[in-house]
Amino acid sequence: MLDVVIIGAGQAGLSAAYYLARHGLVPESDFVVLDANSGPGGAWLHRWPSLTLGAAHAIHDLPGMKLEPADPAEPASAVVARYYGKYETTFELPVHRPVKVRAVRKFDDGAPADTLGSPLVVETDRGDYAARLVINATGTWDKPHWPHYPGVEIFGGRQLHTHDFESVTEFAGQRVLVVGGGTSAVQFLLQLADAGVETAWSTRRPPEFTTVDFDPDWGRDVERKVNERTAAGLPPLSVVGVTGLPLTQQYQNGIAAGTLVSRGPLQRLTATGATFADGSAFDADAVLWATGFRAAMDHLSPLKLREAGGGIAMDGVKVRREPRLLLVGYGASASTLGASRAGRAAALAAIERLSVPASV
Repeated sequence: MLDVVIIGAGQAGLSAAYYLARHGLVPESDFVVLDANSGPGGAWLHRWPSLTLGAAHAIHDLPGMKLEPADPAEPASAVVARYYGKYETTFELPVHRPVKVRAVRKFDDGAPADTLGSPLVVETDRGDYAARLVINATGTWDKPHWPHYPGVEIFGGRQLHTHDFESVTEFAGQRVLVVGGGTSAVQFLLQLADAGVETAWSTRRPPEFTTVDFDPDWGRDVERKVNERTAAGLPPLSVVGVTGLPLTQQYQNGIAAGTLVSRGPLQRLTATGATFADGSAFDADAVLWATGFRAAMDHLSPLKLREAGGGIAMDGVKVRREPRLLLVGYGASASTLGASRAGRAAALAAIERLSVPASV
């Protein structure tokens, strides 16, 4: 039996693995990392090629190794894959891939649920793993959110999600409706406009552009607001939903050009386009749903973690209903903003739990 199984080799998972090793756990003997991807890079591995390093959100350093300078014009997916691969090799992290986790279950041996005497069983397509603790770091990329609006079934054009976007060249000569109020939506709109594509933007609420300084105090305030909900067992707000959109010069230019001006809430799709809450309409060849992601945790459903409010009650990275599970990539750690810190917190919590005798 292993002490710890980490599920996911993205930013938070690699951070947790690094700190477990730093605190004396032996790779392969004491802990492993299971990753569903074919190679290093986490969710970044799947980002569209036109998302270059210079245009991407900040890529945060992993503990113990800084990201080396790279060409801003290089795809961010390639930069991060190379960086994470070097990181795994340098610190000899025990990443097993590709391994698809199907379920995490309790092993019922009669031990009290609040002790580490009974392991959790991680069921995968490559066999089962028994572990005293599981650190789940699966993030959100594998669970795109598709909202339902009237008419989605009859729209005759193409519909795709951020998850499936590859290049603006696919939309040459078309009219594209972009739905969503986050950074991805804004980036899509600007790229499409630069390529000569006619666009319309729909958001449920007016876009929240902000000129606040993104300093450490701001970051802590954002995490506090997100954590307030997870501590209460409520579904988390997205970090982007709390932060707003930075009013950069590029975004100001987009507003002035009319590209980054929302048409307001989407009312319904039609066979040929969309109508909005104000009664206006837009003929569209494609709808790009930039509507975010949800926590990819279906494999944890056998543990029955949900509270009456629909969320998972958390104490930092600790799951209140299941002491053998530590959760990162949920709530405030679902973005690069706090993922490395969450990985460290999970590792330290695991070390603390493992130091307590199983019978206590």
